[in-house]
Amino acid sequence: MRALFARGSWSETSRISEILRKETVGGALLLAATAIALVWANSPWSAAYSSLRDMRVGTDSLGLHLNLTLGAWAADGLLAIFFFVVGLELKREFVAGDLRDPARAALPIAAALGGMVVPALIFVAITAQVGEGATRGWAIPTATDIAFAVAVLAVISTHLPAALRTFLLTLAVVDDLLAITVIAVFYTDELNLGMLGLALVPLVLFAVCVQHRIRSWWLLVPLAVLTWALLHESGVHATVAGVLLGFTVPVLRSQSGGGPDAGPGLAEYLERRIRPLSAGFAVPIFAFFAAGVTVGGYAGFLDALADPIVIGIVMGLVIGKTIGVLGTTWILSAVTRASLDAALRWVDVLGIALLAGIGFTVSLLIGDLAYGTGSGRDEHVKIGVVVGSVIAAALASIVLTMRNRRYRKVCAEEARDDDRDGFPDVFLPSESS
Repeated sequence: MRALFARGSWSETSRISEILRKETVGGALLLAATAIALVWANSPWSAAYSSLRDMRVGTDSLGLHLNLTLGAWAADGLLAIFFFVVGLELKREFVAGDLRDPARAALPIAAALGGMVVPALIFVAITAQVGEGATRGWAIPTATDIAFAVAVLAVISTHLPAALRTFLLTLAVVDDLLAITVIAVFYTDELNLGMLGLALVPLVLFAVCVQHRIRSWWLLVPLAVLTWALLHESGVHATVAGVLLGFTVPVLRSQSGGGPDAGPGLAEYLERRIRPLSAGFAVPIFAFFAAGVTVGGYAGFLDALADPIVIGIVMGLVIGKTIGVLGTTWILSAVTRASLDAALRWVDVLGIALLAGIGFTVSLLIGDLAYGTGSGRDEHVKIGVVVGSVIAAALASIVLTMRNRRYRKVCAEEARDDDRDGFPDVFLPSESS
């Protein structure tokens, strides 16, 4: 029986390492954007920040309500780019990655589900007594922020085994997909079926184009934008368009021979070009407009921490995520009688479970949808998300830093290429799991 967190293929490990490097840079930009927003929103120039965030750009012509604030454009538009990359990555994982093997796919999917259910239950249990729709934000502590989590991982534990890093990335991607499903199902108040039907037209045309390996930006971009605009008008959150568009892109390269189709598959081609835009621009700009909460000084901060909604978010992210991810992994191990890979310990899984409690991008988005942008509760949501994420990151740092010393030597041995052929011997077919 295969061990949990067994080593994957060399090609998959290399690809995951490349993604992690890109997300690390994005995480640094995300952190900088968040810090700037928090400082600006609590400075004497906070009114200028609010004016910028609430500035309206766009038009309501052609029957589309697109006269939106800059903050809304960031949440509805820029995050669609982020979710397009999520869709591409998830499809690649299950079509061409190690997770095409159901045995490997079961663990991160189950852990992602557990990491959503337990935080949601904790949040509801804490906020149920408040009333007045407080439980509507039950999904806020269920999401893991890929960029932040990976950035923290890169700083505190560069020698963590590849299997655990892959697990964290895959869990976060599945987590985001589940979160966008929750948004579409539970945070859609009014549905315009006519516009929803119209959105299928450019979506299908986009799918036809990419299935025929058409890479012309002048054709694909307008179809994608039209799909987004019509879905936005339908009442479904427009970021869903990003995932749907990503799912239509073929992963495997053409088998027809030479020409442009002989290179990487179209999903890989688009992912390499759009991920830098997502990690380096779209997500940091969203964070800049979403994280600017006015705390109101030390007294205001303490008052916010006493809010059951804030307590529910912090407890959900720090305790709920840890119990959900670690507990589900342990249960799966017990049910299947699979043990951890011999090179790992359960404390390693604990560190990753704590790291999964770093929620930011999608958590802030759900907070806006649950309580309304700019409302008092929405402001407290931002405080809860930031505090919970910082605590989770700090606890994960303590655990993983202790483990990093051990893995420094282990990783050096496993990465050694005795034959100097550029292919680590540990990944040779005769030894791979």
